[in-house]
Amino acid sequence: MKKVTITLLILMVSTAHLFAQISSKQVDELVEKTLKTFNVPGIAVAIVKDGKIVHAEGYGVKSILTKEKVDANTLFGIASNSKAFTSAALAMLVDEGKVKWDDKVIQYLPNFKMYNDYVTTEFTIRDLLTHRSGLGLGAGDLMIWPDGSDFKAQDIIENLQYLKPVSAFRTQYDYDNLLYIVAGEVIHKASGMSWCDFIEQRIMKPLEMNNSAASYVRLKDSTNIIAPHVPIDGKLKVIKRYQNQLFDAAAGIYSSVNDLSKWTIMQMNNGQYAVDKKQLFSKKEHNEMWQLQTIISANPRPPYNTHFSGYGLGWFLSDVKGYKQVTHTGGLEGIVTQVTLLPEMNLGIIVLTNQQSGAAFRAITNTIKDSYLGIQAEDYVANYSKSLKENEASADKKTEAVWASVAKNKKDNFKVDFKTVLGSYKDNWFGEVVLSEKNGKLYFASKRSPQLAGEVFYYKGNNYVVKWNNAYFHADAHLFFECDATGKAIRLTMKPISELTDFSYDFQDLDFAKI
Repeated sequence: MKKVTITLLILMVSTAHLFAQISSKQVDELVEKTLKTFNVPGIAVAIVKDGKIVHAEGYGVKSILTKEKVDANTLFGIASNSKAFTSAALAMLVDEGKVKWDDKVIQYLPNFKMYNDYVTTEFTIRDLLTHRSGLGLGAGDLMIWPDGSDFKAQDIIENLQYLKPVSAFRTQYDYDNLLYIVAGEVIHKASGMSWCDFIEQRIMKPLEMNNSAASYVRLKDSTNIIAPHVPIDGKLKVIKRYQNQLFDAAAGIYSSVNDLSKWTIMQMNNGQYAVDKKQLFSKKEHNEMWQLQTIISANPRPPYNTHFSGYGLGWFLSDVKGYKQVTHTGGLEGIVTQVTLLPEMNLGIIVLTNQQSGAAFRAITNTIKDSYLGIQAEDYVANYSKSLKENEASADKKTEAVWASVAKNKKDNFKVDFKTVLGSYKDNWFGEVVLSEKNGKLYFASKRSPQLAGEVFYYKGNNYVVKWNNAYFHADAHLFFECDATGKAIRLTMKPISELTDFSYDFQDLDFAKI
């Protein structure tokens, strides 16, 4: 009997060691491995447990040009993690009786209009936050992406009517950005404050997020800030920072892991903050934000055995190993981030990066999370690296085939009469683009989004392809021309060449008519 007891004790100690919560040294080693594997210059990581910061560190460099080190106060664009701040702002207005979640949007923005009249009249503030509008993934994002367009918030509100739905209203999850911009305008209308002012004065100030700002252009001190990086032809390059304030209510905030730790502690305290337990928003509205609103297919497989998955108000919701998980990711050009909360464990994990490899933050987050959940350690860095290479190889094979055909046409001196496609084309929501010939070459240029410009090449049939001047877009696109009986183009549609193109390059939603 003694022998059995001793064996069990040894087994329990061994198992406890195997599932021990990750140490700061192990986090350091994990992040350093992640930096090298995914070619990320800089990462910041924070772990919050039981209302306290147990780990907050910066790794690598803010910029490959300056070589300055990342620390826990280094500012990153948190991108779509800003959406939870927008939902929190609306929850505060609900508490104050200034709005209700199920108020109709047209009560606040009379010019708001969707493709379908019924949807327009029934669309609520709740619907703005839940990705169930019926619009397709990233629909209309070309009005905000890439940076440099001249669209304003009112353009977004009025142009929604031209975006055709891909599903019935409130029946399907499809992630969107534009409706969070509309939500920002509702906040402005209901509070009398701009979205940026509300976020900074009503949320960041009381939480003492002193280094953060609602938008890059509003930072008081930008000396400790990352530069965005993108791999181009296998080499990492610093790119121009996204600065369009139109996107702020969906993706504008700049913050650090130290400041975001205060935000996550407040979230896991049901809206309470500070020593005297002030309430940013009520527990009732906090529960509302963390209730499932839109269903997303769940993955019941190990290690997390997730039984439900969906979207709340500004947060993704699911169960992992029997615990509720509240999380969100964010991405801008050259920056991706993740915030993950397991409120029943009082655990928060924040990962901010200055390169656009989502595999990097997932590897770090899941490794840390698994250690707290008691899941046997998995080499996420190696596994995600393998998957990433396989996906990229598959996508590269298809895009290389397209450009090989273009090169062969050139080599064979294949003659194409560009005159049949020259001219101006107009889409109802995106506006006008021009195809022009210069020195025997064909060029595409958008009037409202100047960065969408590049040389056009013949591919096959009535199918051309455009290579954007900015290689870091990774978003070269097909152009499909519909011609009349004389062979002249009368209509133009588009779609990305690569299946890995960011969904915000929603070329497939464009429908140009020849002017």
